[in-house]
Amino acid sequence: EDLWWVAARVGAAWLTLVLALIVLPSALGVSLGISEAYMWVLVKTLEWATRRIEKGVKKPQPRMLKTPAANGIIERDKTPMEKEIEHLHRVDFEFSDIFYFCRKGFEAIVEDEVTQRFSSEELVSWNLLTRTNVNFHYISLRLTVVWVIGVIVRYCFLLPLRFTLAAIGISSMIVGTTIVGQLPNSSVKNYLSEVVHLTCSRILVRALSGTIHYHNKENKPQKGGICVANHTSPIDAIILTNDGCYAMVGQVHGGLMGVIQRATVKACPHVWFERSEIKDRHLVTKRLREHVADKSKLPILIFPEGTCINNTSVMMFKKGSFEIGGTIYPVAIKYDPQFGDAFWNSSKYNIVSYLLRIMTSWAIVCNVWYMPPMVREEGEDAVQFANRVRSAIARQGGLTELPWDGGLKRAKVKDTFKEEQQKNYSKMLVRNGSIG
Repeated sequence: EDLWWVAARVGAAWLTLVLALIVLPSALGVSLGISEAYMWVLVKTLEWATRRIEKGVKKPQPRMLKTPAANGIIERDKTPMEKEIEHLHRVDFEFSDIFYFCRKGFEAIVEDEVTQRFSSEELVSWNLLTRTNVNFHYISLRLTVVWVIGVIVRYCFLLPLRFTLAAIGISSMIVGTTIVGQLPNSSVKNYLSEVVHLTCSRILVRALSGTIHYHNKENKPQKGGICVANHTSPIDAIILTNDGCYAMVGQVHGGLMGVIQRATVKACPHVWFERSEIKDRHLVTKRLREHVADKSKLPILIFPEGTCINNTSVMMFKKGSFEIGGTIYPVAIKYDPQFGDAFWNSSKYNIVSYLLRIMTSWAIVCNVWYMPPMVREEGEDAVQFANRVRSAIARQGGLTELPWDGGLKRAKVKDTFKEEQQKNYSKMLVRNGSIG
């Protein structure tokens, strides 16, 4: 009984400290300076570790300090097939023609532009998180001791603290939105709903030790608009709702996520689709248009890539978001990988494993840029509009712009892409007179 009494007292003291020093200030939108002090110590520690690594490595080996190549390890020509082999000036097929296709094949095998975007980006120097950089080798006893201390801090102090904050944030979200959802539709209900969403999001950001820098707030999405952003992680939505409320769009889930969805939709006009409905593009477009037409409703938050990309690139935007009409508010999100890898490789880790990795990282640090609103121009189709928005986000976030569909993360390249190359080659032969 004495043991249980001591455990209860310790638990009560722990919860009181968490509520007083973190939850209450975050709910009020103020900071006591604890996060700033933690980040200062963390930055200084990582700078010291980097100097120790550089000092310990007398002759840097490629495996020790690997500098990620911004444009890949292969110098690729962006010229089309016609330009590449037009110098042959032949009228018949020649065996040397295959060299062009062989080279393209070898380039894709060594390092293609797609699959490398679905693995964690490599760091220039070790950040004392072994899982984010495989190039670390033993350097010195002092550095190893610091790493061991870091493991103890992350797993024995930060993890319980973050788990406690996450539990408070999620339970507050469920209870708060359920209560607000019982009120009749009115401006008071909308106001209280926004307060609950903002408060709980701030608590959840504290659960990630999040440090977020918002730029150009004058361009924040307005009601009746559509906010589109690049997608790196499931926590992207929390990062954005920490600074403003949005109506979410997504598929209905089960489990804890389903409980949260059912609670929040009572207080806020989120747009959730059943699995059978999400495949009906016309139904999805209809419901989103109805939402956008009501200028009193919160802006819709959409991630047009449809899957998570590894914080280095922006891939093809699905055109559906740009067929709805209305004003598009682009947002660029860029995480700092030095403090933790925010990318979710859903084909490798389930959501529980991913959240465990996030909560045992040092922190989540990112920049969010609100960009000027964009509208579809006259004569511009949805695909062209989507590409224009994607290009703007890529430039602002310093990300590589790629035309590929993020669905290639789980699917094979469509046969139409291969057939297109075959058609281009046959057209060349026809023009040169070797066919017919």
